[in-house]
Amino acid sequence: MSTETATAVPDTGARTPQAAELITDARSRIDDLDGRIIGLVQERMAVSAVIQRERIASGGRRVNLAREMEILAHYRDQLGRPGTALAMTLLELSRGQI
Repeated sequence: MSTETATAVPDTGARTPQAAELITDARSRIDDLDGRIIGLVQERMAVSAVIQRERIASGGRRVNLAREMEILAHYRDQLGRPGTALAMTLLELSRGQI
């Protein structure tokens, strides 16, 4: 076994420079995706705030539980059981303080 394959490349956990390069590039892509996801979540929160304001101003309730159940089902159908937890987090962020 050569020293190159036996030594982990720092910060990646890879055992070869080629794997480290691939991991570094993939991590950069993940960082970009995470930034976009965070931006979309913030946009979702802002849109949800508009809906809540209008619903309350028209005499309705701040939270529409039937709609939330639709969202939970959609995420579960698309992502499996972990999708439900993700949807719950998004709903919590978008609802604000109840």
